[in-house]
Amino acid sequence: MSYSLARTSMSLDKVTIQAMDALSKKWGISKAEVVRRAVKSLKTQADKEDRLPSPLEALDWLQNGGGLVAEEAANFRAEVKAERDAKRYWWEP
Repeated sequence: MSYSLARTSMSLDKVTIQAMDALSKKWGISKAEVVRRAVKSLKTQADKEDRLPSPLEALDWLQNGGGLVAEEAANFRAEVKAERDAKRYWWEP
């Protein structure tokens, strides 16, 4: 690997150290590499969450059509109505 390394010191609880040891042995990598992979994974996840809309933004988007144009919405309603009509029993209105 061709990246520069910087030494750092941190205090970890016993459970975290045991988990790090277990992953290190299971994957055949150093404990430092376990930490690097964990941080990279969490950073990727955090970046993904940052790109998501807030619940209110998502609700506004849905209430404004959710990306559907009027013609697509009308076609969808017609398809759903046709499916429902096809499954009606003779006694239903």
